[in-house]
Amino acid sequence: MAGEGEKPLRRITEAFDSLAEELRSLQPSSSPQGLEVGPLSRACSHVSVLFGFLGFAFKFAESDYVSKVDDLMEASKSISKLPSLLDQDIEQDCVRRGGSHSRNLLRVKRGLDMVKVLFEQILISDRGNSLKDPASIAYSQVFAPHHSWAIRKAVAAGMYTLPTKAQLLKKLNEDEDSARIQMQAYIFSSGPVILYINELFLARGLGIDW
Repeated sequence: MAGEGEKPLRRITEAFDSLAEELRSLQPSSSPQGLEVGPLSRACSHVSVLFGFLGFAFKFAESDYVSKVDDLMEASKSISKLPSLLDQDIEQDCVRRGGSHSRNLLRVKRGLDMVKVLFEQILISDRGNSLKDPASIAYSQVFAPHHSWAIRKAVAAGMYTLPTKAQLLKKLNEDEDSARIQMQAYIFSSGPVILYINELFLARGLGIDW
């Protein structure tokens, strides 16, 4: 649970609002004037709390996501811009190698995408207090195509241990109305960031389905 007075959702939306605003001022994604690695990794670090609050079903995502965000944070000390991060891995022929910054960036992007789809599904869900359908849809759309049968089975079992929507909102220190506003804000601001990262990979012929 977030500490008294803490608003994790607002911290997330503020960080992604800043990234989206930065993107609006940039030239096309192929330009070296890309998003900076540091601000992106810091914004992404705020999202990890959500995976923790979802419990066992997304425990795999929390540990995997956090380790990859930490790698990007470390990379930001020597690599300023996201285009440079990809180009450096291309030069070293290690884009798809386990542990590469590019591979980690792609997986962090999937974490952002999963949360975006989860929020979209929560906002349109008519299933009352249950998060099972929204979380199942988000997982099946974003993570499942890249996971083994064993992981998919474990996640499916974990869906029965999800908190209720009310329990999640309590952990986030939000009520129904304030959470709706923050979720909509994240959906709006994370969309361009996710698209930007996709375009960085696609513009270099790297693909995003690996």
